[in-house]
Amino acid sequence: MNKIFSLTVLGVLAAYSNGKAWAQKNTENERPNILFILSDDHTSQAWGIYGGILADYVQNPNIRRLASEGVVLDNCFCTNSISSPSRASILTGAYSHKNGVYTLADSLDTSLPTIATILKQAGYQTALVGKWHLKSQPQGFDYYSIFHDQGVYRDPLFINSTDPWPGNRNFGECIQGFSTDIVADKAIEWMKNREDKQPFLMCCHFKATHEPYDYPIRMEHLYDGVVFPEPENLMDWGPETNGRGFVGQKLEEIGRRWELASADPDKWWCRYPGLPFTTKGMQHAAARKAIYQKYIRDYLRCGATVDDNIGKLLYALEDMGIADNTIVVYVSDQGYFLGEHGFFDKRMFYEEAARMPFVIRYPKKLPAGKRVKDLILNIDFAPTLAQFAGINSFEGMQGHSFVDNLCGRTPENWRKSFYYRYWTHHTIRPAHMGIRNERYKLIFYYGDPLDMTDGQEASTKPVWDFYDLLKDAEENHNVYNEKEYAPVIKQMKKEMIKLRMEVEDTDGKYPQMQKLFDESF
Repeated sequence: MNKIFSLTVLGVLAAYSNGKAWAQKNTENERPNILFILSDDHTSQAWGIYGGILADYVQNPNIRRLASEGVVLDNCFCTNSISSPSRASILTGAYSHKNGVYTLADSLDTSLPTIATILKQAGYQTALVGKWHLKSQPQGFDYYSIFHDQGVYRDPLFINSTDPWPGNRNFGECIQGFSTDIVADKAIEWMKNREDKQPFLMCCHFKATHEPYDYPIRMEHLYDGVVFPEPENLMDWGPETNGRGFVGQKLEEIGRRWELASADPDKWWCRYPGLPFTTKGMQHAAARKAIYQKYIRDYLRCGATVDDNIGKLLYALEDMGIADNTIVVYVSDQGYFLGEHGFFDKRMFYEEAARMPFVIRYPKKLPAGKRVKDLILNIDFAPTLAQFAGINSFEGMQGHSFVDNLCGRTPENWRKSFYYRYWTHHTIRPAHMGIRNERYKLIFYYGDPLDMTDGQEASTKPVWDFYDLLKDAEENHNVYNEKEYAPVIKQMKKEMIKLRMEVEDTDGKYPQMQKLFDESF
């Protein structure tokens, strides 16, 4: 694969974005440290700072603290709502079709520059701890200690070797304890023992809150006796309920997994907490409600453990005396369904799954307690961090720095809509592409597996979804076939084609897609 970046690192010169200098010349010591905290599936509904039915229940004082001391993005989205592809886009600043990580089965090309290689070239010390999940050896990190594949919650194994892969990976470091705690401790240890003459990038990546939503002993009685409020569309039973173009991953599936694991936990692929569990003898609606209550209880306990460790990281920065000159980012790699539409999991271009909760704190430069409404994408993270680090040019990245947006100076030409594509095809969650602006969302389930390395071979009938987010924020009514929206839909199809061309997603090697576009657009 050809490199998608042409980068010029100007050492200690101040950042440059949208043709305007952002800061004056810095000395080496004035460049900010960056603590980039990434969780897995920690959705906005469970952060407490985005409202919603669970806002009063989540135990997240440290996330709330970051929000009060920093800037919150209210409309941040991923471009492909699944872990490995989103992580690749965060690192490279590019869409899946550019960085080559389309599905969970793909490996990140080690020749591609990432935010880590860029900052290392600029004189930063770089480190990665925790979940990597991109198969290939991490590049651009002076130090890494990562899980094998997904990792496990309890007594995790770490890969530590920085020598070239394959054949020499050290899987021998098994650390007793809970993974979220261990990852934070490893990050703190590295930050305290590093060479302090250079700024640093620390990527602290938690496994939580990924399935199986496990939690340490100290959390096992949190929420005992609590009955959580239910989303209004919990009893959405399928396309016949809201007219959508797909079935989706229903809560009954996680219930099925719990029951199988209850019967023989040693043969299941992961360790679920709080077993045994059964819905035997329950009516369908009652069973779904029971599954939902256990699901939310486990999930929020898992999330509370993340928050604990965010607090530990923030305290460590203060203890080292570097909090004021350290950028702290906390973000999830994508969203997650918490019972909305009767779903769990992510993947779909629905608000709960595609939205990325994001908070950033930088006391020296950013206002406290501010919220930004602009449309921000995961491909924007790398150029933004590069600009903060004093890197002048990041030609080739598809994302754009949003430093000006954070400071209340949104560029006049900032995006008003964006393009999304999920490539992994399954019959219940078809491959699809879509476009969203400030009010409307259009989704095309093209339903073809193409030549992806993951998913199912059986294709599905192409269908469309269209939602008016102003009138239907929960996406309960697919209004694609309603006549009043026909002019808007026609215009958005044109916009989708335009955005596809802008990001160079042409489907040029798939003649069946060209035929389908001719018929459908």
